[in-house]
Amino acid sequence: MALTLSAIASSNLFRRKLPIVGAFCVLTFGLSNLSVPFTNTGFAHSLPFAPLFRSKLVGERRSTSVSRIRMEASNKIVPTIVVYVTVPNKELGKKLAGSIVKEKLAACVNRVPGVESVYEWQGEVQTDSEELLIIKTRESLLEALTEHVKANHEYDVPEVIAMPIVGGSPQYLEWLKNSTRDE
Repeated sequence: MALTLSAIASSNLFRRKLPIVGAFCVLTFGLSNLSVPFTNTGFAHSLPFAPLFRSKLVGERRSTSVSRIRMEASNKIVPTIVVYVTVPNKELGKKLAGSIVKEKLAACVNRVPGVESVYEWQGEVQTDSEELLIIKTRESLLEALTEHVKANHEYDVPEVIAMPIVGGSPQYLEWLKNSTRDE
């Protein structure tokens, strides 16, 4: 007995697997090959997997690259990063954030209280309440920032992890550049 296309499309199995098949097609063939209308609106540029096939996106913006931001005001390319540092308490967070900005190692430090960290330390699973520092700075200052954190932190092995900033408000990124030291 032959199944009709409408019978297959209306089956529960087909409907449950369709999102998986759709995701596979997007990742395999790219958005431009699927003729998806939102590629011209810029929505596709915000998808987390867009960098995998950025060259295929319709209407691609070539003014930014993955690791460098072109600053409008000065036309100088300045790689920028966000750095995460956790601290054990509010007092250290305030002190460390202030010293980082004062030394021009970062333009801005956000202090996020109430972070609960679960990690393994010396063979035991630990759970601690911490404060998270979100630090915006130049990539070229990462080594100096890391040394500053190590010298002023209570932990034996403080968390210092960096991620590139791949885009943002040109005015904010220009301010970030102007608020930090050159190197």
